[in-house]
Amino acid sequence: MVKIARRRQTEQGWWVRHAPWLKSVFRMLFGIVWLIDGALKFTSGFVNSFPTAVATAQSNSPGWLSGWYSFWLSQATGNAPLIVYSVGALELLLGIVLVIGFMRKVAYLGGAVLSLLIWAVPEGFGGPYAGGTGGTDVGAGVVYAILFLALITLNASFGPSEWSLDYYIEKRWPRWAVLAEFQRLVPQED
Repeated sequence: MVKIARRRQTEQGWWVRHAPWLKSVFRMLFGIVWLIDGALKFTSGFVNSFPTAVATAQSNSPGWLSGWYSFWLSQATGNAPLIVYSVGALELLLGIVLVIGFMRKVAYLGGAVLSLLIWAVPEGFGGPYAGGTGGTDVGAGVVYAILFLALITLNASFGPSEWSLDYYIEKRWPRWAVLAEFQRLVPQED
């Protein structure tokens, strides 16, 4: 039985054998990126340029998106500090929960939604309809959303992460997995 398990382990690639800790390191590094991004919202003066970013996205967008950008431009003009600092606080919170591995299921889904919202408003859907260099950049928000989907896939494929706060909470309260896990893997019988 042990020989079969060892043979299976050596037949698997390096990435598969090390996936349990690699997915945690990937999650933590991604959390650090979100922490930096959130902190910059409070220090960079972005609050002053936010309405301009939305106006630029509106000016480069097709006519059928004018209602979307008119709404966000009116919000950005009147409430720029509230919007920017709220998003910054959400990014800091997201970064913290990614680093410590808390409520990962909620964090991954919420992070994907937040990323798409950032992509859709100040990034102007990446500006694929804009002329010049704006049409060659898809924007970071959609890439972040795809990375969250990758974390969801890794979590569902390789099960609970021992390098997370969720893992220790689940040991005490197994129902916590509803907020933390996408799939509970059952060990396979040989």
